[in-house]
Amino acid sequence: MLNIATFLKLLKESFRDLLPIILVIMFFQLAIIQTVPENWLSTSIGLAIVGVGLAVFLLGLEIGIFPVGEGLASDFAQKGSVGWILLFSFMIGFGTTVAEPALVVIAQKAADISGGRIDAVTLRIVVALSVGFAIVLGAWRIIKGIPIHYFIIAGYVIVVASTALAPQEIVGLAYDLGGVTTSTVTVPLVAAIGIGLASTIKGRNPVLDGFGLIAFASLTPMIFVQFYGIFVYQFVEVTEVITPIAQSVETASISEFSLIALLKGLLGVIGDVVPILLVILFFQYAVLKKHIDNLKEVLIGFALVIIGLDAFIIGLEMGLFSLGETMAYELTQYDNNFIIYSFGFLIGFSTTMAEPSLTAIARKAKEISDGKINDFVLRLFVALGVAIGISLGSYRIVVGGEIVYYIMAGYMFVIVLTFVAPKYIIPIAYDSGGVTTSTVTVPLVAAIGLGLATNIPGRDPLIDGFGLIAFASLFPMLTVMLYGVITEKMGIKGQHELEEIHLDELRHALEDANNMGLSTVNVHGTGKRHSFLMAFSAVHLIVPNDKKDEALLAAKDAGASGVTIMKAHGMGLHEMDNFYNRLESEDTDVNLMFIVPNKKVDAIIYKVMHALDIVGEGEGIAYSYPINNLKGLTLKSIDL
Repeated sequence: MLNIATFLKLLKESFRDLLPIILVIMFFQLAIIQTVPENWLSTSIGLAIVGVGLAVFLLGLEIGIFPVGEGLASDFAQKGSVGWILLFSFMIGFGTTVAEPALVVIAQKAADISGGRIDAVTLRIVVALSVGFAIVLGAWRIIKGIPIHYFIIAGYVIVVASTALAPQEIVGLAYDLGGVTTSTVTVPLVAAIGIGLASTIKGRNPVLDGFGLIAFASLTPMIFVQFYGIFVYQFVEVTEVITPIAQSVETASISEFSLIALLKGLLGVIGDVVPILLVILFFQYAVLKKHIDNLKEVLIGFALVIIGLDAFIIGLEMGLFSLGETMAYELTQYDNNFIIYSFGFLIGFSTTMAEPSLTAIARKAKEISDGKINDFVLRLFVALGVAIGISLGSYRIVVGGEIVYYIMAGYMFVIVLTFVAPKYIIPIAYDSGGVTTSTVTVPLVAAIGLGLATNIPGRDPLIDGFGLIAFASLFPMLTVMLYGVITEKMGIKGQHELEEIHLDELRHALEDANNMGLSTVNVHGTGKRHSFLMAFSAVHLIVPNDKKDEALLAAKDAGASGVTIMKAHGMGLHEMDNFYNRLESEDTDVNLMFIVPNKKVDAIIYKVMHALDIVGEGEGIAYSYPINNLKGLTLKSIDL
């Protein structure tokens, strides 16, 4: 819902997430490089724009993309139109990927440094086809209810097999493209489709079945691109020779944004979002022939997504990218490689915490897991995975070594943890590998990888420069599954689970109360009666006649408010041998019966026991038993 309170909350969270990036940059700039960056004012303004843009973007997702995506998936599922669902899934996957800005950048970079073997447009089409196929496969899995790990494990086996056949120049690129396919806009929409299907189809669980589409969209490009690379390096000749030259990077200066540049940037974002909107409108009105609920809010939501994403990108260009590229180069000039690994770790952690796609998915995971998954903690574990991945990937570039061995080892751990982690966390863990490599992370991570491979002697930018994004996609799967194992061990419950436990306790309490029976009592001095569940007991004191008054006073002091006095005659054990001769003897004892709430029983018996010394030299018996279905008792209101 569009309101100022929601926006202010999102704004506060956005700046909280940007704080780690600012601290990392400041620390390395001032403590390690020991220089104040030029144009620090524009950098600060840029980061402020990033915070506002992120808040606007998330607000647009909440009121525009999420509702319409879930609604479409739900309508298709209710209609039983499997063919239309799969066609819609393919068009969303293909259409949102082929124009993905991060994919355009990486494809062009690959074409440039491959000597002309790789065609940028063809590569983008191959990747877009793979994502379309992935979304279709993921939607079909949800419809059929097949567990996701069967597909993921089979996919990893194919990835490893194709890696063994693919030329080494294409492997790192293929792994990276598995991460860049899931854009800031695509991720929330694809997640909404999966959750919408799983929420509508009978027998499906939104947590277990709704997530996973993003994982498919990250996995299939690795396979398609490696087979494309096998073809290219087998049959396509080099058209030009590219000699990598280590170049220094000038200190970043303020990005000069003219009106034309701003308009071009805005048009670029509109070009990314409008095709998605057109696909949605076509299927909504032409196929389903149904109006969109709250169309005005949905259009406002898409407009906010465009404005927020444009502001976000402008802020990044002003405040982060140029500064990050400069720092990556400057850090390679130090002999201490630990500085590079530390920078990779900290920049990976901080940029992931600010990733809008991850923020959106984490919030949705918390919502549909009923609070069992904490969105902020989930993001911390994902960010930790990215940080470890980039640090390890930087280590691989610095010391050398083939990426395939690292990735294969990582996949083995993923498969093992798949059988150990709780089921509800597995699809979310798989998706986490895709959402971490989007608007913020991809350009900066790619710049670090290519910068290291260009400036470190003996490294090839094409072979060694790519691959960091693959590390950033792999390790979050491991850390998120570990998060699931930890929460399971800690016994963390969702809201509904806690409510069920509370209801079970209440049911047991009611069962116990029903065993008490319904009691109806008269309230002294009011002329009213009340019926309620309350536990009463009868306390009997059988004492000699001459002890009657003493027993009554002791019981009254302990809280007894009424008594029934009955005559009694008792015989000791020594008199039982000839009790027939004593049946007509005079009553020498009295039976005092007190009907009181259970809470007073112990006090009455204790008081009388001590007053009459029943367990010592005195005579008498005291006992109690519970009463069910009590009627007619009169009590003072204070007793109730």
